[in-house]
Order: sequence, then C-alpha cells, then structure tokens
Amino acid sequence: MKRPIKVTDAPQAIGPYSQGQFIQLTDSRLIYTSGQIALDPESGNLVPGGIAEQTEQALKNLAAVLRGAGCQMADIVKTTVYLADMQDFQAMNEVYAKHFGEAPPARTTIAAAGLPKSARVEIDAVAWRRAV
Repeated sequence: MKRPIKVTDAPQAIGPYSQGQFIQLTDSRLIYTSGQIALDPESGNLVPGGIAEQTEQALKNLAAVLRGAGCQMADIVKTTVYLADMQDFQAMNEVYAKHFGEAPPARTTIAAAGLPKSARVEIDAVAWRRAV
C-alpha cells in the first residue's frame, strides 16, 4: 500500500509533489519525504536568520512529515542535504548533529545551484520502521 502524507504542522507543498509517501510493506513501513526547507508552517515564509536557523526549521518540518506517517527522526535511514553554498557545511552540520545522536543516518550533502524560495538548505529523508 502506498499513500501520500499530508499534515498541517509542516509547510504545504509549493509544487506538484507530496510532503512524503507512506509505503506499507508486509512487516515494515518505508517513508520517502519530499525536501523540506525552512518555511514556517503557519506563515509559509522562510524563518529569519542564517543557515543554523534554516537547518533547525527544515529538520522540524521533516520531523512533522514523519509524524504524519507514524515515524520519528530516529527512524531515518538516509538523508540528502542540499546547500545553496558549501561554505555553510560546518554550521549546518552542527545543527544537524544535535538531531541524530550516536547513530546518524547515511547522508549525502551536495551544493545546489538554487533552492526554492532562496532557501539556504533543503533536506529530504528515507525512513524505515517495523510495522506495529
């Protein structure tokens, strides 16, 4: 079974995509999220501040989408981080590390020529959880 994830406590899609996809396997769940940028879910605007504040909000939005699928950040097995400027790598890493602890997911970080709404960072994830 596959179904789109649609939650109100994360920003609504600003294009033709879902916030994430919920996939029910026989004995587990596999969730693919869309990239999350630092939009405030209520205003739809980028949060004020620099890369640290934007990374924090993008991860909060990612957590909200995962909650919509009955998952949490600890269920993430892979992320992709897109940075508008690789000079932001260290500052992004400092915030990112606080959310994943001792067993962080696999990750790819790449520089992107441009991100939606001129964001500094965008993060997507794949999460896995054994079915309840």
